[in-house]
Amino acid sequence: MAEEMRGRVVGGEGKVAEVDAAYFGGYIKPANLASERVDRRLSRYQTGKRRAVVIVRERGGNSVPAVFPNEASALSFIVAKGTVPQADDSTAWDALHARFEMKRINHQEAYSLNGACTNAAEELFSRMHRAEVGHHHHISGDYLLRYAQESTWREDNRRVPNGEQVSRLAGLALRRDPSVDFSGYWQRSA
Repeated sequence: MAEEMRGRVVGGEGKVAEVDAAYFGGYIKPANLASERVDRRLSRYQTGKRRAVVIVRERGGNSVPAVFPNEASALSFIVAKGTVPQADDSTAWDALHARFEMKRINHQEAYSLNGACTNAAEELFSRMHRAEVGHHHHISGDYLLRYAQESTWREDNRRVPNGEQVSRLAGLALRRDPSVDFSGYWQRSA
């Protein structure tokens, strides 16, 4: 799936791309007793494992995911020249106004307003969170980009018949060398 995304360019002159981020990892289980619970938002109670998955989804086109320590670190990753990015009102995206004609949406006011929305990006994150709770049960930070690439590929190809998806994946898998990330997985020392 990642092979199919390699070299993808999202956006271009006159195209609209939705930009958003969601955080994964670093979960701290709350204490059973309310009196023993801490404010998990405070930095002293953070694990340092939390990462931002940033997605750029072109309207009617492809998507590209990336993983960063936070949203602000993703500014160099964002879309091709001439694209009209649409983002939520996070302050991390403020610097994009200098390089692009932006559209912003404040989710406290509306999810879509005056042509600005990030619903397609939010949809991908909804599916990714559901996959984490459902069939993955845990998403390792080491492989977060791989999970994001899988979810993105599934989302971009959701309207393609299942048989065609399987044929494409099998063809891609058979043409690739063994994975650097997953070869010898069980042989690694602890």
